[in-house]
Amino acid sequence: MGTYISVDIGGTEIKYGLLSEDGVFLWHDSTPTEAARGGFFLMEKVEEIIGSLMWCGIAGICISTAGMVDSVQGKILYANSNIPGYAGMEVKKRLEETFHIPCEVENDVFCAGMAEYKSGAAAGSRLALCLTVGTGIGGCLLADGAVLRGAGYSAGSVGYLHMPDGRTFEETASVTALVRKVAERKREDAALWNGRKIFDGIAGRDGICVAAVDEMADLLGLGIADICYLFNPEAVVLGGGIMRQEKYLLPRIRASLDRYLNPVVASRTKLRAAVHRNEAGMLGAFYHFKDRQ
Repeated sequence: MGTYISVDIGGTEIKYGLLSEDGVFLWHDSTPTEAARGGFFLMEKVEEIIGSLMWCGIAGICISTAGMVDSVQGKILYANSNIPGYAGMEVKKRLEETFHIPCEVENDVFCAGMAEYKSGAAAGSRLALCLTVGTGIGGCLLADGAVLRGAGYSAGSVGYLHMPDGRTFEETASVTALVRKVAERKREDAALWNGRKIFDGIAGRDGICVAAVDEMADLLGLGIADICYLFNPEAVVLGGGIMRQEKYLLPRIRASLDRYLNPVVASRTKLRAAVHRNEAGMLGAFYHFKDRQ
């Protein structure tokens, strides 16, 4: 029986934890990513985290990371400017050469989707769509237990879909878009706002916050409907920190989805909130490691 270290590298936080052979968390923690310091600094930080846990008798290293990932070579194919110098990083090779144990690397949204598919809200579905709604919108399609990665490992990049006004899905329906909309309507700096404050506003019956979230829910329903017409998933699972507000959001997104889908498709499309939340990336990275190894 082995112990595995799983590391989820995000733009804001690096989450890391130890899992048993059965995928049960034994312990987990997090630290700021400090992404602006670049890819080389980031890898040194990841190596420091892993090195501090090697006394546990680690059998494998499981990495979930932001960016477009070649999951066979464990290499970062593309990363945006949030992590300078990260593109081209051979994460798998570097960590295996440093620690002399197996390592597998996968995109963070794919990992989150895999976690929900194997033991979360999409369990039991033959075809599922998992979306992460946050700074942007990321997607993962899973069919018969496998992630559909596409020819260039970019399948599911639904955030780039074009909406009717010419902007992309994530430019109109992400948490970033929501915050910007509320700040503009209040004529305030967007830095003063975040998702939590907006939902506090809803609790206080702030009309601007209520309208902005209702618009976000409608746009999410529209974008999801378009994806459903193409792939016809049994389950659509929504993750990201904002889905902590699932009791408020889910019925509104469901109503929008029903409005944009024809009744036959709508009746066969389940809409659910993610189960694994903050641990999804780490757990999915573990599942990816076990599949690969």
